[in-house]
Amino acid sequence: MTPTTRTSRPYAWLPALLSVLLVAAVVWSSLAGVVKIAPADLLSSDIFVNLRLPRIVTAILVGAALSVSGAAYQSVFRNPLTDPYVLGVSSGASLGAAVAIVAGLENSTWGIGAAALLSALATVWLIYRVAAIGNRLHTSTLLLTGVCLTLLLSAVVTFLMVLHQDKMERIVFWTMGSFSSSSWFDVALLLPVVLAGSFVVIYLAKDLNLLLAGSETARSLGVEVERVKRLLLLATTLMVAFAVSSCGVIGFVGLIVPHCMRLVCGPDNRRVVPCSLIGGALFMLLCDTASRTLLQPAELPVGSITAIVGAPLFIYLLYRNKKSY
Repeated sequence: MTPTTRTSRPYAWLPALLSVLLVAAVVWSSLAGVVKIAPADLLSSDIFVNLRLPRIVTAILVGAALSVSGAAYQSVFRNPLTDPYVLGVSSGASLGAAVAIVAGLENSTWGIGAAALLSALATVWLIYRVAAIGNRLHTSTLLLTGVCLTLLLSAVVTFLMVLHQDKMERIVFWTMGSFSSSSWFDVALLLPVVLAGSFVVIYLAKDLNLLLAGSETARSLGVEVERVKRLLLLATTLMVAFAVSSCGVIGFVGLIVPHCMRLVCGPDNRRVVPCSLIGGALFMLLCDTASRTLLQPAELPVGSITAIVGAPLFIYLLYRNKKSY
C-alpha cells in the first residue's frame, strides 16, 4: 500500500479533536494535585505559575518531540519498531546523568540536564562518524551501531550503579523519567528546538513518504536522499537529546503514538506527523498528570505510566486493525 492510498479518508477532524482534548487535559492538569486551586485563583497562584504550568508545557513539548521523532525514524529506517532512542540518545544521556549524579552535581544549575545533553549529543556524533561513508549515511549501519553502543553505554551505567549503590535509586528514577523538576528554564531550552525540529519533519513529510519506498525509488523521483536523511536525523536527534536531558528517559511515546496515528489516518506522513505532534503532547501530559496524582503526595516515574498505559493500548489497536494495517 502506498502512502497516498488512504489520504482521501475523512480524517480532517482528527487534529481538531486532538487539539480540543489537549486543551481539556491542560485544564485538568492545572487543577489536579495535592494543593487544590480554585479555577478563579489559577492565574494568581504561585504554585500554578511557577510549578504546574512549566511542568505542563515541558510535558507537552517532550511528548511532541518524541512522537514526531518516532514518526520520522520509522519512515527513514523503514522499520515500524524503531523508536526515538534507536541512535543511542537515551543511553548516552543516561551515562551523562549517571556521571553527574555520582559527581554530586544534582544541586547545581541544570547540572544533570547539561551532562545528559552533552553526553547524548557526543554519543550520536560518534555513531554518525562510524556509520557515515563519505557523504552517504547507510541507515542499516547507523541502526546497528546505535544498538551496539546502546548496549555498551547501558553496561557502563550499570557498572556505575554497582560502584555507587548509595546513588542507585536516583539514577534509576532518572532513567524512568520525571517532570518533577521542570522549570521555565527547561521550557526556554526546549521550545525553539522542538518548534524548529517539528517544522523540518512536517516540511519534509512528503519526502518521508517517498523514502518508505526505498532510497533508490525516492532518488529516481527527485528526492535528494542523503540531504533529506541528514536534515531529518539532525532535527529529530536534537529534539530527542534536549527532551531526554530535561526529564530523563521516557519510553513508548515515540513508538506507539505514531503507530496509533497511522492506524487511524493511514500511512501518509503528511497526516501522521502533525497528528503525532498533537497526540504525543496529549498522551504525555495525561501520563504525567496521572504520575503525580494517582498516589499523591508520592509521585510515580512517568515512564512507568507510559509503559503501563501505552503497551496494552498498542497491542489492542494492533489486534483490532491487524487485517487492514
